[in-house]
Amino acid sequence: MESEDAIPPEKLVEGLKLSEDQSDLSQTECDNVGASRISEGDTPSADSEAREEDDLFHDCNDAFESRVTEENHNCEVDSLEKETDLDEKYLLELEKDMSEEEKQKRRNESIKLKEEGNEQFKSQEYEEAEDSYAKALKVCPACYSTDRSVLYSNRAAARMKQDKKEAAIGDCSKALELNPDYIKALLRRAELYEKTEKLDEAFEDYKNVLEKDPSVHHAREACLRLPRQIEERNEKLKKEMLGKLKDLGNFVLRPFGLSTDNFQVKQDSATGSYSINFVQNNNR
Repeated sequence: MESEDAIPPEKLVEGLKLSEDQSDLSQTECDNVGASRISEGDTPSADSEAREEDDLFHDCNDAFESRVTEENHNCEVDSLEKETDLDEKYLLELEKDMSEEEKQKRRNESIKLKEEGNEQFKSQEYEEAEDSYAKALKVCPACYSTDRSVLYSNRAAARMKQDKKEAAIGDCSKALELNPDYIKALLRRAELYEKTEKLDEAFEDYKNVLEKDPSVHHAREACLRLPRQIEERNEKLKKEMLGKLKDLGNFVLRPFGLSTDNFQVKQDSATGSYSINFVQNNNR
């Protein structure tokens, strides 16, 4: 059964058409008003239009400026590193069709950049030196692996001076990939590992240095010192871990009226293993 207040579809269509006609009329009136104003001499100049466009996006630029600047800075910091740290095998493939003359030309250019970096390093311009070594790596052909190994090691030294320890470790590792017998890079990485508290890795590198050159006094001294430091660190970590386990045990046992004090831990001096005995608390 249809409602008495229902509006026939024809009426709805007529109303819709009327609304559209009114909308077109309103738009036409607006256009006419705009045209009359322009004809009266209010034509905007090209400069004012440009200023208006700048104003339109001024707030947007301000809103995004800090985020975009930060993101661009991070990209710029990593972009050069990504360009120079390509896989050496991949670089060799790219250079297959390169002429010997071109390779030598690029090598000479990289040597010049390395020398510039060395001078900057001596002048304590470490950031500039890092940039020069990076540019040298970019042009130095991969077939000159010894040259590239030295460049990576030099860039590691420049990064060490800027406290970029992790990046410097990566450069030392690249240098050693190209030249495993490069003692200077190995010693430099050992020092970096020690500074970043990676004592086990540092100890291994120092041992490798002594195997290659027993005359390196610094490596010998480190090999005598580090085992004691590693043992002290492990003991400290073990105490911290046992303390956390005790806190967890007390939290679990508390609802039952117990604590870790009810469990006595004894270490067998012969085997180093532990035994746990339950101890009744008589003070309850």
